[in-house]
Amino acid sequence: MKFKDLRKKPWFRFISNKYVLITLIFAGWMFFLDTNSWLIHHELNQEIQELQDNKNYYQTQIAEDKEVINKLHDSTELEKFARQKYYMKRDDEDIYIIEYDTID
Repeated sequence: MKFKDLRKKPWFRFISNKYVLITLIFAGWMFFLDTNSWLIHHELNQEIQELQDNKNYYQTQIAEDKEVINKLHDSTELEKFARQKYYMKRDDEDIYIIEYDTID
């Protein structure tokens, strides 16, 4: 196909218009090469989503810890917590810790 024949095609005439060319170059520049490109915005949006997920996770953990702290104001709950988590005991008690070997 010769160049003269190509120039007669309507799509070629449309794309070869200087305004269309400038618009396509500008759009390509903004989409891929600019510091504020769509690709960078997409990455930043993903990072924002991850940070929001982390925030939600830590807020639920804080709420659970506040419940535990409120329970620990009671002396019986405090004693129960110390026995379960830190294996504390009274002077006249013996504690036996049984561990099971699990083979996966």
